[in-house]
Amino acid sequence: MQKGGRSNPGGFLIEQRRLEKQPADARLRAFTEITVKPTADGGAAQAGRCTDCGVPFCQNACPLQNSIPDWLALSADGDLREAWRVAAATSTMPEICGRICPQDRLCEGACTLQQSGWDGVTIGSVEAWIADTAFDNGWVEPIRPLAERGQSVGIVGAGPAGMAAADRLRSAGYSVVVYDRHDRVGGLLTYGIPGFKLEKRVVQRRVDRLVEGGVEFVLNCSVGVDVTLDELRDRHDAVLLAMGVYQARILTVPGRGANDTVAALDFLIAQNRVDCGDAPVADAPHARGRKVVVIGGGDTAMDCVRTAVRQGATSVVCLYRRDRENMPGSAREVQNAEEEGVRFEWLAAPKALLSRDGAVVAVRAQRMALTEAAPGQRRDIAPVAGSDFDIPADLVIEALGFEPEPFAEQIDAGLALSKWNTIQVARGGFAASLPGVFAAGDAVRGASLVVWAVRDGQDAAAEIDRYLRARTEEAAA
Repeated sequence: MQKGGRSNPGGFLIEQRRLEKQPADARLRAFTEITVKPTADGGAAQAGRCTDCGVPFCQNACPLQNSIPDWLALSADGDLREAWRVAAATSTMPEICGRICPQDRLCEGACTLQQSGWDGVTIGSVEAWIADTAFDNGWVEPIRPLAERGQSVGIVGAGPAGMAAADRLRSAGYSVVVYDRHDRVGGLLTYGIPGFKLEKRVVQRRVDRLVEGGVEFVLNCSVGVDVTLDELRDRHDAVLLAMGVYQARILTVPGRGANDTVAALDFLIAQNRVDCGDAPVADAPHARGRKVVVIGGGDTAMDCVRTAVRQGATSVVCLYRRDRENMPGSAREVQNAEEEGVRFEWLAAPKALLSRDGAVVAVRAQRMALTEAAPGQRRDIAPVAGSDFDIPADLVIEALGFEPEPFAEQIDAGLALSKWNTIQVARGGFAASLPGVFAAGDAVRGASLVVWAVRDGQDAAAEIDRYLRARTEEAAA
């Protein structure tokens, strides 16, 4: 087999080796990333396992369509600087996506080796290694537009979609102002994803690059409250709505009172603020010394259970109504959680909350069974009669996913919404119903992956660029 211009017969037979993890007992004492950086030889060896197959299934499975075989080949040959250039051409956040993407469900899951019965290439860890090396060696070029266009874009939301769009628009020469309700930039990258998956310094260095490149951030600013959409449209030549979705789905079972549960994001934000250097808040939700039950099966649920064990919970149980194979979260996160002492109750759904003296003491659950799936449909679940059981709990965390907030009511009644209450955009594009207004990321597609938000932000920036250039040409005609 030829790989990157050199002979590498049977190179893919090298054992798959992900980034080495700290021992579980050691990593539970800190909120730093659990992985250990690879050596240059180790990273190159893993990159060299790529078979450079004729059809790059890994690239096709990547929402960003990253040129994965190309930068794997370059990494295997030791040309990390060029590998970084290729990786950065399609992604504004390789160092972040390499850490938090569910590669097992995307690029690595589609790897030809994986599909052929061999262990797939560890694409995510190589991507993070390339990017970290680029930052460490000063290869990450600053944003320096070739020319200023004299037009401005306002972006609502400083999360991954907004940051990706800001990067591309500023690089194209537009003046960019990003408005966000929080006091820090990053959205869920900063306040939703724990440090043991994504350390805040990794997000901050990307933020610093945007600021140094001329992007302006207006924080503690809630659009619809502190500033109206009409005002933003007056200030800017175009506006991009990329505020994500933050409204938590609520558990509806008997016994649930207003203060009997904690929303997943409230729990995660409290810890992430401490990780960012803020002083702990006395009444913030905390798991120390408590019996914790997390309800849900996505990556947010995994973030909660792994945060709870680090905070010193006496026990942590994840309650999920489907089985392990049908869990929406990353399989790696489940494995990490199990290594850290989390117990999973599969095929179990909450039925009621039990209280004593005004405080929750247990979650009553019921066993579920998977039904036979109709053609082309997912298997449903059905309760198993007489299967109730109780799980002791004095902290119940709801991690049931997120829904769109009432955008139209908060921002502008003229903003058209889809039947799912996401922002309605033109088919195949990002233009909203108001002239000069665009939308991208979770605000359009609903709660989804960070990598899709990055893709949407980049693509929306390209559409806004075309829109503003066309307006300039019309004005000059």
